[in-house]
Amino acid sequence: MAMMPVQFGVDSFADAMSDLSGRVLSDAETLRRTVDQGVLAEEVGLDFFSVGEHYRSDMLDSAPPVILAAIAGKTSRILLGTSVTVLSTQDPVRVFHQYSTLDAVSGGRAELVVGRASTIDSFPLFGFDLTDYENLFEQNLDLWVKLMREHPVTWEGTTRAALEAQTLYPRVEGGSLPTWVGVGGSPDSVVRAARHGLPLMIAIIGGRPQRFAGHVELYYRALAQFGHEQLPVGQHAIGHIAPTDEQAAEAFWPAWETTMTRAAGERGSRPPTLESYMHEVEEGALMIGSPETVATKIADCVRTLNLSRFDFKYALAPLPWEHGNRSIELFGREVVPRVRELLGDYTPTERVSTYAEARS
Repeated sequence: MAMMPVQFGVDSFADAMSDLSGRVLSDAETLRRTVDQGVLAEEVGLDFFSVGEHYRSDMLDSAPPVILAAIAGKTSRILLGTSVTVLSTQDPVRVFHQYSTLDAVSGGRAELVVGRASTIDSFPLFGFDLTDYENLFEQNLDLWVKLMREHPVTWEGTTRAALEAQTLYPRVEGGSLPTWVGVGGSPDSVVRAARHGLPLMIAIIGGRPQRFAGHVELYYRALAQFGHEQLPVGQHAIGHIAPTDEQAAEAFWPAWETTMTRAAGERGSRPPTLESYMHEVEEGALMIGSPETVATKIADCVRTLNLSRFDFKYALAPLPWEHGNRSIELFGREVVPRVRELLGDYTPTERVSTYAEARS
């Protein structure tokens, strides 16, 4: 995957939804609304729509290729991918079959972000041991890279049966499926992405995004050391857009409080307060506000982190679906054009081309 102009898209975890009356939608209704939002993303001109992978009551994205295939049948242009495929607890061969099929039925629009996941729900669900957390991802990523680059593929490891000159079907017409490595801030994960020669997607959910500039520079230097050309960097960010800053912050606070209070209970951290929330809105990673406010924040991130892609997670459970739709519409129709205007002739710069240059 070569360097590219900046792409903008939205990301869903098929978050459990309510409506403006306060009625909680059924799981099936939420999934149908998620498909509708993927269609809406294309209608407002966005480049991609991504779906996560979780196994919990407030995130209904346990079968992302099925959701994406449903969207593919109602769209013609938008790229369809995952905001994370939890490769640690997935069989890479099965993942290949799912997404090569999605790629075929969508006319070559499938892509993936693979990662270790920030939650561990899939480990007990599928019978994996957390002590194998690192090894599972490393071996499965190694196999995935071979599946993308070698036809037929030979591979041997401890996480699944060996492959000997195996060809998988359906073949991918474009040769391979575009794949990013998602990281949450670990330098080791950044270096791993560079070692495998894969684009980097940084998930930033707290603190000032600018603090990740060092991770981007580390990635470029590692790419050079491993003999790879510079590859794209993307940012995944949570946010919400409304006509005014006040409306956006007010609409999103109940969903943020619900989601982060649950996360705090699971991780033993402090639950959010309105004060901490507003700090993240005003100074931190949350992209919340009017179209002008959000566009200004995004343009700053694109330039600071040398981004080729910006991935906007527009909703959290149980945000009313009407607010989610409004956020997508404003993002596509007002924010993205304004970001492009603010960026002018920006394109990601070539930072480091050789290891020798990196050390000079």
